[in-house]
Amino acid sequence: MIPAVRRLLDYWRPANPVAARAPVVRFCLLLLLLAGFGVALLVVPHPDPTALPQFGDRLGALAPVAGVFGGALLLVALVPRTFITLAAGAVFGALEGAAYALAAALLAAAIGFAVGRLLGRDFVAERVRGRLARLDRWFTRQSVFGVITVRLLPISGFGLVSYGYGTTGARLLPFLAGSVIASAPTAFGYAALGAAVTSPGGINWYAATPAALGFIASAVLIARWWRAERRPSHHP
Repeated sequence: MIPAVRRLLDYWRPANPVAARAPVVRFCLLLLLLAGFGVALLVVPHPDPTALPQFGDRLGALAPVAGVFGGALLLVALVPRTFITLAAGAVFGALEGAAYALAAALLAAAIGFAVGRLLGRDFVAERVRGRLARLDRWFTRQSVFGVITVRLLPISGFGLVSYGYGTTGARLLPFLAGSVIASAPTAFGYAALGAAVTSPGGINWYAATPAALGFIASAVLIARWWRAERRPSHHP
């Protein structure tokens, strides 16, 4: 009995224990990073929204650069995208704020995906089995439409989804394209709300046009993806 157990343990024991522990260590670092961001969100005081326009004025010409990179870093730190977009609208106005918020979302999606791929992909790839393996293959085959669908589902925050996608076999370019398209409707809508808070008289109905177009485009893309997924595939 004991020799059989020993042979079984030898079979599952990795040839290089140090190399086998590396994915586990990196995955634990990813979990600690996310936990640290979560704690920071609870203990760090929130800024005063009414002070944001004055802060943008003090930065001058560097305000757009600071808005994009600062917003991306905050999204990576799991700050809700709603707050980032409202702040961008309050500082830069409806249309410019939406554009800068989308740029920040694109940069944050790339950073989160890269960190998730670096720290978590090896651990996940070595341990997925059964249904999880089929789910991982689904992410690997996923197109832009699939990313849009996942982004529009209220399952998690923007940053956390980016980290999660990095741990799967998803491709980078479809992920980035789908993230931006899915973020467009709410980017223009929340930026218009943020601008309305600081300058109510400066918002007109034209600011709602990009948001309406974004909603229509997202609905069309999701409908096309849904029909493509339901269409039976023919294998030779």
